[in-house]
Amino acid sequence: MTTNGAIPPLTGEELETWSAVATVLEWLPAVLDAQLQRDAQVTHFEYGVLFALAHAEEGRLRMSVLSSYANSTLSRLSRAATRLEGKGWMRRTPDPSDGRFTLAHITDSGRAKVDEAAPGHAELVRDLVLDRLTAAQRRQLQEISRRIAGGLRDEGGWRPPSPDAA
Repeated sequence: MTTNGAIPPLTGEELETWSAVATVLEWLPAVLDAQLQRDAQVTHFEYGVLFALAHAEEGRLRMSVLSSYANSTLSRLSRAATRLEGKGWMRRTPDPSDGRFTLAHITDSGRAKVDEAAPGHAELVRDLVLDRLTAAQRRQLQEISRRIAGGLRDEGGWRPPSPDAA
């Protein structure tokens, strides 16, 4: 986007707010990645793929859907899927309803990896984010995050299944 200088730079409260958000966006992924690699030998990206599959109907999703959830190119996801397949945590098959698509399936050992990684990940997320907020602030953060995500893309991101769906 080019401008002719008519749009003023961020200053004051705008700049303070943006710098706080930008700092979290830069610092949080590295800390989450380090914990998951240390405790479960998976990257945050790989954990997200396995977690989404573990919570998907029948433990499978189209690779294109996974790439959208992960904000990833199919190429990046395919490289991660190859690593996960090599560890026996997922497999890929042609979609029987439309062979142009590929399905990713979580394996039993992939579910076990999610179960292994989840407690430490949940503890860290609570410690770094959720427990630092009041219940009202957590709801606000959820709404704020969804509004920002809606400005980035029209489609919704990954959401946990409804407790009623279980």
